[in-house]
Amino acid sequence: MYIGDMFARKNQFKPGISCFVLGPRGTGKTFWLRHLFPSAVFVDLLEARTFNMLAADPQRLGKLISASTDGPIIIDEIQKLPSLLDEIHRLIEAHNPWFILTGSSARKLRRSGVNLLGGRAVTKHFHPLTAAELGDSFDFDKAVRFGLLPSIYDPRKHVLPDEYLQSYVQTYLKEEVMQEGLTRNLSSFSRFLETASFSQGQLLNISEVSRECQIKRKLAESYFGILEDLLVGVCLPPFQKRVRRRIIQHPKFFLFDAGVFRAVRPRGPLDAPAEIDGASLETLVLQHLRAVMSWRNSEGTISYWRTSTGLEVDFVVYAADAFAAIEVKRKRNITSHDLNGMRAFASDYPEAARIILYGGDHKEVIEGIQLIPIATALPVLERIVWPGLESTRQ
Repeated sequence: MYIGDMFARKNQFKPGISCFVLGPRGTGKTFWLRHLFPSAVFVDLLEARTFNMLAADPQRLGKLISASTDGPIIIDEIQKLPSLLDEIHRLIEAHNPWFILTGSSARKLRRSGVNLLGGRAVTKHFHPLTAAELGDSFDFDKAVRFGLLPSIYDPRKHVLPDEYLQSYVQTYLKEEVMQEGLTRNLSSFSRFLETASFSQGQLLNISEVSRECQIKRKLAESYFGILEDLLVGVCLPPFQKRVRRRIIQHPKFFLFDAGVFRAVRPRGPLDAPAEIDGASLETLVLQHLRAVMSWRNSEGTISYWRTSTGLEVDFVVYAADAFAAIEVKRKRNITSHDLNGMRAFASDYPEAARIILYGGDHKEVIEGIQLIPIATALPVLERIVWPGLESTRQ
């Protein structure tokens, strides 16, 4: 839904509750916070003068706060100056001001002191746009091809999606890694990034990735860690509750956005479009599930399920308020063979809702499995996975 000059996001903030808001660059964290809190004290650590002032003397932050209204104090890109967390902690203990701390990298925060806030700040995650947030502006084919980063859908920016995504990969996924000092060899990281894109939606085999891009396994492992720390890489664990069969233990790897994945993924004459489209489709569903869980403040997990015999369910949402197995199929017609993974999962977990999101155009129920066209499912995915439940946001 479009309000004023932007799309309304579903992420909300409970007054007085300090929090970290973590998400990749370009997902709209800063823009949304400026919209929600136009009179807030806003400290931008990407601004050199502000950064240098607070780096020299963190206690100067208190002087900025003294002019605050009842709204929050928003500190943008807190990972740029983790030492500021000590002063924030002191201020919270002394005066209990309301802080919202945004970040696009978990590495420096984790290593330098998120825990210094002593549990006084909750952690929220910010994701690309969703179909529900775009409303009538949601274009399924465009989303599969270009993903859902907000700049692509901002009518004021007039960006060319392909050019924007290539720039995003170059300036963020590569140059940001160098600026953060996360690697000294950009060429090896670039080779790794392209090679890793072939693992999108696949079981993660770090040894194979390291061989393909001709780097040591330990280095490849650290590079995957960098992607996770920058919040652009996602590793899904296997679902292992009440295990009754032999289950594959390797995680599955995803880049966080379908458009970013396609921008990173090399394409040539021998690449089957269906293979890339299938991975994009799965990514699109995953990023919606992650976004919904975040804005619902749902304490749970998203995982996958695969047996040693190859029976598989793409996603398992397991939370206090939801238990659902979700398969993503690009094809328009579902056969009995396509239901085998769901049948096996239902045998082990009859309590779970079973949902297949597919490329067809009609809904039906087969053996208790809901078949729902994916293009119409994404805008109402919250109601499908959490049926009959209202959003519980803070």
